[in-house]
Amino acid sequence: MIQLPKPFFFEGGSQAVILLHAYASNSNDVRMLGRYLQRQGYTVLGPMFTGHGTGEPADILTKGSPDTWWQDTQQAVQSLRDKHYERICIFGLSLGGIFAMRALEQDSGLLGGGAFSSPIITSQKNNLIPEFVQLAKATYKYQQLDGDAEQQRLNWLTAHLPAQLTQINQFAGTVANGLSQVQQPTFIAQGGQDGLIDAQKAYALRDALTSSQVSFHYYEDAGHVLTVNSAHHQLERDLTAYLKRIFN
Repeated sequence: MIQLPKPFFFEGGSQAVILLHAYASNSNDVRMLGRYLQRQGYTVLGPMFTGHGTGEPADILTKGSPDTWWQDTQQAVQSLRDKHYERICIFGLSLGGIFAMRALEQDSGLLGGGAFSSPIITSQKNNLIPEFVQLAKATYKYQQLDGDAEQQRLNWLTAHLPAQLTQINQFAGTVANGLSQVQQPTFIAQGGQDGLIDAQKAYALRDALTSSQVSFHYYEDAGHVLTVNSAHHQLERDLTAYLKRIFN
């Protein structure tokens, strides 16, 4: 029986944090950070974007979309408020960072938040399609699909991924155009050895937040998934310092 990932809700104190995951992944890429923040006394919600974590990578394309994931983000914020959490920050890894920043633009009730390794300022320099296909291939191998079935599914993904990535880029463009509206203090983190997106765009993201006090962190030797890679301990410390200032 394959154990599928699940959203998480780690109860801590009265101050709450939402962690949004990446595109080709699920809540597991922010789970370790969530547990760390819970130990620091925060309540942490890690929702799952529609179509993710099902065991079928194609569901991300057939069931998910930027509009759907934006609704998921809004529902996550509302679910905390329904539980009477009023002091909330929101962060996202990669794709999740796009929606976290959109939430900060649209919801002045959020106290802060930010993005880790997030392609909000888009670039032609990315390796998202081969990475997605590689992760899908690993999933199908784990499921022991026969070779023909696996190849058919990979071919379908390769053919359909560009259209969804274009939608994501368009949504990111809308977010990028609204960055000057963000009034809350923000936290931006980027790995210098990011193999998926253009790491240098993190500086453009920082500079576009003209109305926000930005806590900017560039981890020179780290790759894309900052929440679990060589930078994760430093990210945890830096994020905790930021949260203490926000929730003070």
